[in-house]
Amino acid sequence: MTTTNTTLESRAVPAKRESMLRLFAEQFFASKLAVLGLILLVLFLCLAIFAPWIAPQNPFDIATLAIMDSKLPPGSVSSSAAMTHWLGTDGQSRDVFSAILYGLRTSLIVGFVSVSVAFVIGVTAGLISAYFGGRIDALLMRIVDIQLSFPAILVALILLAVLGKGVDKVIYALVAVQWAYFARAARGAAIVERNKEYVEAARCMSLSWQRILWRHLFPNCMPPLMVIATIDLAHAIALEATLSFLGVGVPVTEPSLGMLIANGFEFMMSGTYWIAFFPGIALALVVVAINLVGDHLRDILNPRNEI
Repeated sequence: MTTTNTTLESRAVPAKRESMLRLFAEQFFASKLAVLGLILLVLFLCLAIFAPWIAPQNPFDIATLAIMDSKLPPGSVSSSAAMTHWLGTDGQSRDVFSAILYGLRTSLIVGFVSVSVAFVIGVTAGLISAYFGGRIDALLMRIVDIQLSFPAILVALILLAVLGKGVDKVIYALVAVQWAYFARAARGAAIVERNKEYVEAARCMSLSWQRILWRHLFPNCMPPLMVIATIDLAHAIALEATLSFLGVGVPVTEPSLGMLIANGFEFMMSGTYWIAFFPGIALALVVVAINLVGDHLRDILNPRNEI
């Protein structure tokens, strides 16, 4: 009888998970705005991944640039090659559409990598703080409180002033300003779960604290963390663009959308609007797409709902 019950329970768990995933998918795709955001996000990811094959020009290969093609308006034909610059060219004769594709790749890499590293660091700190409590909890949360008391942009500016420019430096700075959000959220969710029966049962079975944290607490803390990760991704991309626009982010040799906007900003007053306008539109669409997905995830994974 015991063996039969165990077998039935082992079959019920995957079935329950499959049912929850099906319900989650139904609720997610019921929102037209969330679906639109997901489609835009997938589109931008594909454009960034396949940029070397999609872009009509490598905008950072000096050999392909011509001085005569500088600041051509949208729809102009190149004087040095049989190519139409649908979004125009910038002050360095680079095709704006190609530059956006390559800049989009840099912005997304910085956003995804920084959020992933901050997620691991912050969630680990939050779970340890909630599980052990006491002095460990007090110490970690005081560090988090100090971190959150300063504006993110200020901390990032100070760190980049010390570290210097570079994609890796920007990622370090963004991780430093983001991990505290995940730590706070993970601690709050884990405190609710740590005294429940399944955690007490795991302790009675003398399981290691590492296994309890990652096999029991972490899966049950995922819903709010998924929402924060999605929203923080948009925040990281926007923050990187701000830092690059201020001249302390990525270098000119590895441009992002923020760097492209900064390069075109000086030409705005002369009527050459397209150099900064189109990268700005691309940045806005990326951030809006991610926020649309994140906002609907927040509604679906609300603990007051059934799922």
